[in-house]
Amino acid sequence: MQAHSRYIDLTTDYGFKRIFGRETDKDLLIDFLNDLFQGRKVIKDLVYNKNEHQGDTDKFGTVIFDLTCTADDDSQFIIEVQRSHQDNFKQRTIYYGSKLIADQAPKGDRNTWGYAITETYVIAIMDGFRFSDTQNYLHDICLCHRQTGEIFYDRLGFIYIELLNFNKSEKALESDLDKWLYILKNMAKLDKLSPFLRKPIFEKLFKIAEYTKLNKEEKEMYDVSLKRKWDEHAVHEYWKKQGLQEGRLEGRLEGRLEGRLEGRLEGRLEGRLETLKESALNMLERGFDIQTISDVIHLPIDEIKKLRN
Repeated sequence: MQAHSRYIDLTTDYGFKRIFGRETDKDLLIDFLNDLFQGRKVIKDLVYNKNEHQGDTDKFGTVIFDLTCTADDDSQFIIEVQRSHQDNFKQRTIYYGSKLIADQAPKGDRNTWGYAITETYVIAIMDGFRFSDTQNYLHDICLCHRQTGEIFYDRLGFIYIELLNFNKSEKALESDLDKWLYILKNMAKLDKLSPFLRKPIFEKLFKIAEYTKLNKEEKEMYDVSLKRKWDEHAVHEYWKKQGLQEGRLEGRLEGRLEGRLEGRLEGRLEGRLETLKESALNMLERGFDIQTISDVIHLPIDEIKKLRN
């Protein structure tokens, strides 16, 4: 593994958890979320309900924080913060938002409860892929009327951050939110806290994020997380060279299968799967781990193990 940068990469699973997932440093997450809401909500405290949804993290490596936030007016609302990958992206964020609401319902008489739904938000930080065809890096979404755009329900919201679209230089940073997004995207490339980022909360962040401050076990966990990110990036690049779009073989095949003759389709599908197996063999030879190959190209782990054997 190459020499480490001075600061850890915040877009790795471990880096994201270390900065935003610790109770002792929750002031970092509170500051980031308050800048993200831009005055619409002001958080004075938060509680980590569950660290992660087990199962999804094993397959996708996605970090998820389930939070109960208390606002400055003592009202409470729920936020789920994700560092998301692209697999079934929209569906997964909608699912988690819906689950946060469904989990509020009592097991007994719901009529007595009166559907008193707590305000709920899902925040997704996207690294390495885009949410839309626009150049916007921030998408603030709620339910609205299709014809007029009038807000129908504003107590369920989705905020998506596309780091690929955030291209401001240090000198162009205008707001504290700009500074947070710049740090999220570029932390591992920096060698010091620049004058443009001078603020107590960022000074604390940079101290915590120094690689040399990690103990041996933490360094090992970070190295594994960083290697996984590099492997995923390498696999994505490999598929681009093969003319496939981000390894989404299954989705492309399903789209092409619709409306075509069954015999022709079976032949094409068979050919695609053979190509996929050949590519998986090449990746195994190049040192990619089985889980990463399976996550990206959607070939079952059992099939990859057979190829390896």
